[in-house]
Amino acid sequence: MSDLQAATKGRVLAAHEPHPLEMFNEAAQSQYLIVCEHAGRRIPQSLGTLGLPEEDRRRHIAWDIGAKAVAMELSDILAAPLFTQRYSRLVCDCNRRPDVAAFTPDVSEATSIPGNRDLSEEDRQARADEIFWPFHDAITAALDARQEKGLPTKLITVHTFTPVYLGRSRPWEIGVLFNRDRGFAAAIARWLQDNTELCVGVNEPYAVGDETDYAIPVHGERRGIPCVEFEIRNDLVAGRAEARSWADLIARSVSAVAA
Repeated sequence: MSDLQAATKGRVLAAHEPHPLEMFNEAAQSQYLIVCEHAGRRIPQSLGTLGLPEEDRRRHIAWDIGAKAVAMELSDILAAPLFTQRYSRLVCDCNRRPDVAAFTPDVSEATSIPGNRDLSEEDRQARADEIFWPFHDAITAALDARQEKGLPTKLITVHTFTPVYLGRSRPWEIGVLFNRDRGFAAAIARWLQDNTELCVGVNEPYAVGDETDYAIPVHGERRGIPCVEFEIRNDLVAGRAEARSWADLIARSVSAVAA
């Protein structure tokens, strides 16, 4: 066993690897708090490539392409703190509870993930302990601090989706997702439908649920704060100009509803 293997045995992240949380505008005090769980596609050194070629590690199965760029622009426009997560959702999906199978998927879309096959509970727990919980504990602490200061908070999460999934085309350009909180998010969806010519998905191409999501049910609904999840079709986020345009639209929609 090499010195590196010995140092990392039983651990997922090596000492030199970054914390899962990357923050922007940490001191911002606006009423919004933004989360981007699938911002990065890093794979810890201890896990190699998860058995995947580089092409697959760059695909949407590994991260939400363009989501971080939109979230960063939105953070600047709204003067809002942004919490992004660096590691690939194939390592562990930080928008799933650690006790569900999709937390460490062994198949994503139609692609087998060899490095996730036959994981032990200890393997899954290590990924949760080193990536999932440090990321979400930081969000919890920030929300607790805002509550103690009496700061009003609205939670926004930013995601992207593929234009084609398992051979089926998706017509929506942006989706507005929600579950129990049908005030803030539903009003945003109506604003987008009334004020744009976009094909707006209301709980499309996904819907928020306790088994399929974490940030909205736990950080938003459980606290009783207004919350919304945005999904943008990733072929429409080709560069910074597009990211800025989407962020500007999202900012106008949430601000109009919040007002």
